[in-house]
Amino acid sequence: MIDGERFVRMCLTALSKTPKLGECTVPSFLGAVMTSAQLGLEPNTPLGQAYLIPYKNKGIMECQFQVGYKGLIELVYRSGQILSIQSQIVYENDEFSYSYGIDETLSHKPTLSNRGNPIAVYAIFKTKDGGRGFDVMSIEDIRTHAKKYSQSHNSSYSPWSNNFEEMAKKTVLKKVLKYAPIRTEYTAAVSVDEHKLDYDTATNDIIVIDSFIEVDSNNQTEPTETAETTVNEQEEKF
Repeated sequence: MIDGERFVRMCLTALSKTPKLGECTVPSFLGAVMTSAQLGLEPNTPLGQAYLIPYKNKGIMECQFQVGYKGLIELVYRSGQILSIQSQIVYENDEFSYSYGIDETLSHKPTLSNRGNPIAVYAIFKTKDGGRGFDVMSIEDIRTHAKKYSQSHNSSYSPWSNNFEEMAKKTVLKKVLKYAPIRTEYTAAVSVDEHKLDYDTATNDIIVIDSFIEVDSNNQTEPTETAETTVNEQEEKF
């Protein structure tokens, strides 16, 4: 749990370091801030737990909440059911092989120097009762995923622009953890991560606005099909 006064200071620091956040609509900014507070993740700090990202949507500046790679791991360990979890980048000169099926296998031997360009990312988890799982995504698939599902992908403030490897790791972690026994706190984070948020002052609910995102020639996001649900409803659907 984050101390209230400290959290307010972090939000004020985020506003001072990223002035564009002050131009965002109040409902979208409040939705992002409230989500960060509810999940107990520090926004826009060197810890990289969560991000408040300004982006332009149909000419209107809005704020998007994103869970960071380290924030996702923090939430997973809080569940108390995961023994270990990790995600790694595979480079073209590494020794890497994997196979799915009855006997799944994954082997990765990184080259110590001249590793080349990144080609894939994988994530592995182990549960305390002996369960395990892994998943692999190519760099091309991760870029496609980011363009499709992250509204702020093209924002210069987005971690997709400033810390691609961290976001790539997080993307594969989210994918593999769909098969892990994780509790409500994690599913709530996944429900709101990289979605448009609004804040209903009448009900004190954070509204999740699901959108299929297309990027136009002016690099502005255009949601085409939308549906609104509260965070609690998102948790029930996950």
